[in-house]
Amino acid sequence: MIRAAEAALAKRKFVTAIDVLVGVGWLEPRRVDEWRQGRVEYLERVTVANLGKISTAMRSFRRWAQTRGLKPSETAYLARTRDRRPLRFSKSGDPGIEQAYRTHWVSPELSEKKRARLAERESRPPELVVVSPLRDFTCSACGEEQGGSLIMEDSGPICMACADMAHLVFLPSGDAALTRRAKAGSRLSAVVVRFSGSRRRFERQGILVEEQTLERAERECLADEDARSRRRERDAQRRIGEDLELQARMAAKIVRLFPGCPPERAQSIARHTSLRGSGRVGRSEAGRALEPAALELVVAAAVRHEDTRYDELLMSGVERELARAQVRDEVARVLDGWRQ
Repeated sequence: MIRAAEAALAKRKFVTAIDVLVGVGWLEPRRVDEWRQGRVEYLERVTVANLGKISTAMRSFRRWAQTRGLKPSETAYLARTRDRRPLRFSKSGDPGIEQAYRTHWVSPELSEKKRARLAERESRPPELVVVSPLRDFTCSACGEEQGGSLIMEDSGPICMACADMAHLVFLPSGDAALTRRAKAGSRLSAVVVRFSGSRRRFERQGILVEEQTLERAERECLADEDARSRRRERDAQRRIGEDLELQARMAAKIVRLFPGCPPERAQSIARHTSLRGSGRVGRSEAGRALEPAALELVVAAAVRHEDTRYDELLMSGVERELARAQVRDEVARVLDGWRQ
């Protein structure tokens, strides 16, 4: 539990109860998506541990957060449904338990201004989610068999006509500027997702927006395409320079933290973990700030993959946590040697 919490904290500067449940393997991310879409009555229903274990873990999590000096920040959790109703976490619905689940624990390193901005962002009403189903469904409102998109309600799937959203048009993902402008100008919009059987999760397909808003956004994008193209080129060159500078500073900091680490190995680790868009720890706020805790996670991960049998164990079918446990001593020996 502590490892899961520390990893989430290093990556985002705050940690939630959901981060812990997902991190220890008790809660699948796709189940969280279903719950956020209002398709699950309460979160504990899709958590694979019993209520006693969950309660013990949550108490330990709060004690750890208080010991670390993290700041509590209560956050609103609203469903991605038309009514934006509050989401329920626990089977009992006890107000104290619900509040504990809603509380995010924020790093004291963040300024008051950043903490306030984070709280505002996390409490922002979520986007409406429309599902592109894999097969036909029966609308729970009109009773008709449908083949189009649906939105989930307590009664079941609702077709676009019954949801008063049939007038919206679909804009596929791919053009960020067009999507941003169309969404900003549309009084009603929704994210369209589709379940991927291979990846076992819902993936974004595009958005639904008002037709006249989309047409206006298309005209605006055509009008300033040349200027945006030149800006993209300048931004690309700037990002390349920033990435190279980050890699150099990160490699130097890794060598200071681990003097025994070969310089070329430090450079390789820095290039890998700081890859833009990778979602790795090196691209997190803590990683870009070169915080020692984040860089230790980065180096440990590199050692785990390159200097132990960890990848072989995964390929042979060993579960992730068990594989990590089996190579933990090997990783520690390498890191201790590099610290000398």
